[in-house]
Amino acid sequence: MSQPLTLPRWIDIGLLPLWNLAIALVVAGLVVLVIGHSPWQALTVLLNGALGSVRGLGYSLYYATTFIFTGLAVAVAIHAGLFNIGGEGQATLGGVGVALVALWLGAKLPAVVMLPLLVIASAFFGMLWAALPAYLQAWRGSHIVITTIMFNFLAAGLNGYLLVNWLRPAGSMAVESAEFAESARMPALHQIAAALGYELPSSPLNLSLVIALIACVLVGWFLWRSAAGYAVRAVGSAPRAAHYAGIRPRAQVLIAMAISGALAGMVGINEISGVQGKLTLDFVAGAGFTGIAVSLMGRNHPVGIILASLLFGVLYQGGVEVSFELQGFSREMVVTAQGLIVLFSGAMATVSAPLFARIYAAIKGGRHG
Repeated sequence: MSQPLTLPRWIDIGLLPLWNLAIALVVAGLVVLVIGHSPWQALTVLLNGALGSVRGLGYSLYYATTFIFTGLAVAVAIHAGLFNIGGEGQATLGGVGVALVALWLGAKLPAVVMLPLLVIASAFFGMLWAALPAYLQAWRGSHIVITTIMFNFLAAGLNGYLLVNWLRPAGSMAVESAEFAESARMPALHQIAAALGYELPSSPLNLSLVIALIACVLVGWFLWRSAAGYAVRAVGSAPRAAHYAGIRPRAQVLIAMAISGALAGMVGINEISGVQGKLTLDFVAGAGFTGIAVSLMGRNHPVGIILASLLFGVLYQGGVEVSFELQGFSREMVVTAQGLIVLFSGAMATVSAPLFARIYAAIKGGRHG
């Protein structure tokens, strides 16, 4: 009996996602046409709003930065055979960690010391919040999906409690913390450009993008170049075989989820330190769930996740412009179009894969024939 053909990486993480994206855009265009708008006009407005100006590009990259963190978080867990849908809660706790350190030490330490501490705090708090469900699954048999869902709500409740009872300035009615000191603010791109003598339009894009790209390199090295990453992937592929090979599955579950939570927690750097400058209630705004689609579309590979994050960044920024520019085109319609892209680019990826496998097998057979 012949073995199933494995697609080469350039098809798996390159051509296949592009094919799924093309199908998604066609279906989304049909939906736009049905509701009485021109698909071409909507696409033009979307691309111009997201990529047609330096400011629009800055916003698109700002959204993409958050999605890189949450997409990597999901991918690391998937390689360990786990489905971490607790990115929302882990990112929330990462923001809480950033706020606590910023409010405690921001006025005492310079930025060169403060900013690395904030990165560490965000990663540590996110890691801790993910390690708890990992422990419950590895040593108590609780299902990781159920516990991470529960921990999302727990994180939101804890964040609200801290803001209302401890971090909100006296006399303020707004449910948000005090403003951070300047040393606890991640430098924005236009601020860095101004320091170098260049002028750029203001946007929320900040130094967190560089941290996200470094995280991609480190995750790629960890998963495919380190012994620890091999152990994680071995447990994800065949836990019993890994156990007989001397690898402890329980420990790998804990390691993978801790890394996953740390990555999700660093959303707090981009959103809280880089943009808000204070802790707010709902700063994650669904990015943890979007990270699932980003990881699936990126085939759980750092390069694919970067490309998928750019796509979703463009969709988020361009979607706002479409809802403003096209009369009668509501934000809900934009979300519907985004949902179709998630469906076809993520969930439907396995539907197109057999077709590509047959085509590739035919081409490969023809060359050898």
